[in-house]
Amino acid sequence: MRTLTLPWRFFISLNLSGRIGLLITLFWILMALFGTALAPHALEGIGGGDMFGHFSAEFWLGTDYLGRDILSRILYGARYSIGLALGAAVLASFTGTLLALLAALAGRWIEEILGRINDALLVLPGKILALMIVAVFGSSLPMLIITAVFTYWPGAYRIAWAMASSLRSMDYVRVSRLRGESRWYIAIHDILPNMVHPMLTDFALRFVYIVLLLSGLSFLGLGVQPPYADWGTLVRENMQGLFDGSPAVLMPAIAIASLTIGTNLFIDSLQAMRPLQRLKEGA
Repeated sequence: MRTLTLPWRFFISLNLSGRIGLLITLFWILMALFGTALAPHALEGIGGGDMFGHFSAEFWLGTDYLGRDILSRILYGARYSIGLALGAAVLASFTGTLLALLAALAGRWIEEILGRINDALLVLPGKILALMIVAVFGSSLPMLIITAVFTYWPGAYRIAWAMASSLRSMDYVRVSRLRGESRWYIAIHDILPNMVHPMLTDFALRFVYIVLLLSGLSFLGLGVQPPYADWGTLVRENMQGLFDGSPAVLMPAIAIASLTIGTNLFIDSLQAMRPLQRLKEGA
């Protein structure tokens, strides 16, 4: 019963905006997982609709420049807009955290090398760096993930290293060293647990940044390529319907905005949330 009530206790510990943001974020994650099964039409199905058609009983969110159902294409596109961003955010946060622990515990010269590499990457604007990588290596789905990871792991490293470098001087870490524990034991058992909450917040921010990055690349024609389509691609290919107020260009843009706003509301609420350990103690 305790484990069943813990998610609910976490939910009610959030403020109102945080609950709304969490529900919006979970909704889009569920759509990324199961949206293709709920889509009323196939991804490339013409469906007999008018070009840039408006809301109707058959096409709830209108049709695009080829008469295809926009609702179906948004649900299919969620796999790429959310799936690619989520995978890249996990890898970026994992890479940054792992290298930060290595720098904090492995020795002075490794810390200096990783610090200088990180500083050099942080100097470059993220979007310019991503454009350079895509221009050189192409825009396949694996390369888009690698591009996002390479662009955003330095920021995760900076946050993780700042926490790890302060935690390594704590008394309980010194006690572990005096006991003869290995560096990785200290990293996993003493330092990492005290970094989890801030790093989860940073991970959510990385996810939002990567969603916007990949959507921007797709809008420029450098992101997800046909026959695949993410939300940025849907906005780009239907731009000619913007002046007519076509849902084909507005709905994908609203999907991007709702996901990023919802996730940001959830992140902001975590700053005021009582610690998760306290929830466990009261369960």
